[in-house]
Amino acid sequence: MKRSTGRILTTHVGSLPRPADLARMLLAGAQTGAPEQRAAFEARAAAAVREAVDKQIAAGIDVVSDGEQGKIGFVNYVKDRLDGFSGQATPFQAADLMEFPGMGGGGAAAAAAAQAAEARQAGAEPPPAPNWTPACNGPVRYRDHAAYERDVANFKAALAGKRYEEAFICSITPGNVAQVLANQYYPSRTAYLRALGQAMREEYRAIVGAGFLLQLDACDLAMDRHINFKDRTVAEFRDVISENVEMINEATEGIPTDRIRLHLCWGNYQGPHHRDVELKDIVDIVLRVRCAGVSFEAANPRHAHEWKVWREASIPPDLVLIPGVIDTCSTYIEHPEVVADRIKLFAGIVGPERVIAGTDCGFGTFVYLTVPEQLAYAKLRTLVEGAALASRDLF
Repeated sequence: MKRSTGRILTTHVGSLPRPADLARMLLAGAQTGAPEQRAAFEARAAAAVREAVDKQIAAGIDVVSDGEQGKIGFVNYVKDRLDGFSGQATPFQAADLMEFPGMGGGGAAAAAAAQAAEARQAGAEPPPAPNWTPACNGPVRYRDHAAYERDVANFKAALAGKRYEEAFICSITPGNVAQVLANQYYPSRTAYLRALGQAMREEYRAIVGAGFLLQLDACDLAMDRHINFKDRTVAEFRDVISENVEMINEATEGIPTDRIRLHLCWGNYQGPHHRDVELKDIVDIVLRVRCAGVSFEAANPRHAHEWKVWREASIPPDLVLIPGVIDTCSTYIEHPEVVADRIKLFAGIVGPERVIAGTDCGFGTFVYLTVPEQLAYAKLRTLVEGAALASRDLF
């Protein structure tokens, strides 16, 4: 994993808005549909990856992703790739949203509403809501190996002949799958996590084996406190995520540490977030993950103050910090000087060489839970401008 030598490098968390036609294909299940549907989907997904790469590079982003263009959601995609997921969906119940019920519910709810609205506009009856968050009701095994092989091939083709510093592909952690897709089969949470880790290991190794950085999306390490463990104490939640970290490290055994980066998140949705666990209560456990860099929220109103936590934390001497200096839920476009100031806070803690400027979360974490495309890339451009301003003062 590269460092910011001579200037602050820029990146983001991975997901980017999908084109409208591709979003409709994903929602309609074309990725697992009839052969002609799959063929059309695969061609459109490959083109969308090329478009996303070109737009990232045009914006000036150094460490780019495939935009997760072929995935319905950063977690939900596994339902189409793994065996064992056809159980009844479980509701998304965030503690903060339960106190403010008028704010709605997460990505699947937003997708269902959007799909229903499109049907009504076309004069048709809304279709039954797909099972986007099925529970595990059978043995977990990786079935669709061709899916991650296509991810790799599409990204390689999109990057050919382009100038960039590094490239990464996102994959989900066992704990984050368990957070969203409930266990109705395994005798214990530990057994479920281990089965997920053994299955996902194939995807992890394929990504790194293809020459890309592996980004592990581990929102469970923070977000699950106000989802599935809202009635537990902080001490009990620490025990939960300690096991999650153990399973991450077990699943990535044999993968070089410098090819792994971790994303920590409290949920990329517009909500009050007043039930988010404090970073200071979990940072020591997060830092047990074997990785070369940690991406985390640092720009939004709930977590912008937590740069001070990193100042006090026992950060491994080789770890790169990838703070979010762009809020991915706000429609404000940050001023480049604001971005530069945020970057310099972290450079003051670990040195500028160990800081890469990033975003709080993805811009398209679920196919209909997304920042408008034009706004997403405008925010990436201001990220690059802010990094350039910071670089003038830091190098």
